This record gives sequence, C-alpha cells and structure tokens, in this order.
Amino acid sequence: MTTAPGPAHGVPPMPERSIPALRAAIAAHAPQLLDDFEANWRARVADTYDIGAAPAFLARWWGEYALARDPHLDHHVRDLEQRAADCADPDKARDLLEEASRIHHRVAALGPGE
Repeated sequence: MTTAPGPAHGVPPMPERSIPALRAAIAAHAPQLLDDFEANWRARVADTYDIGAAPAFLARWWGEYALARDPHLDHHVRDLEQRAADCADPDKARDLLEEASRIHHRVAALGPGE
C-alpha cells in the first residue's frame, strides 16, 4: 500500500465553510474547478430554487476543493483511481480505490483554516 503525501507548504487553508467563501477560494486557488462549480450551483440550487440542496452542494465542493488546492495530493488520488481503473487484479484495484476513498474522506472532513 502506498502512503499519501502530506500537506505541502504553500497549500492554502480551507476557507470559511460557506458557499461564497468556497467559491472565492476556488476562484483564487483552483480556478480549473470554477466553471463546473458554477454550472453545478445553477443546476442543483440556483435554477431550481431548491435551497435544501445547498448543504449537499457545499459538502461535495468542499471535498473537491480540498483536493484541488494541493496539486500533489490531487495528482496522487487521481493516479490511484487511474491505476485501479487499469488494474486487471480486482483485489489490487479495490485496495487502490479504498486508499483513494480514505483520502477523499480525510480531506472532506477538514475544517476552516486547516
């Protein structure tokens, strides 16, 4: 099993846990996510007027940003997922996906300032 790289110096802290603060952090530190973030916002919340969907929207994009703000960690997770997709051994593929999942869960649990 491989070990995920730790947080790198220069990785921006997580923002305040609000949609406007998260959007600002994405725009500043992970602009490659911004178009998808805004399209998903419109489709899930803004265009439907379903404010009940806002917590799930925030949770999803919190995790997306938590990975994307650290390019090395993001690359590591994407590599694990790609290796699992390419793997002919189902047990090895499962192990790779479980490791990626642990990282996804860990970063999704980060709090503001972390």
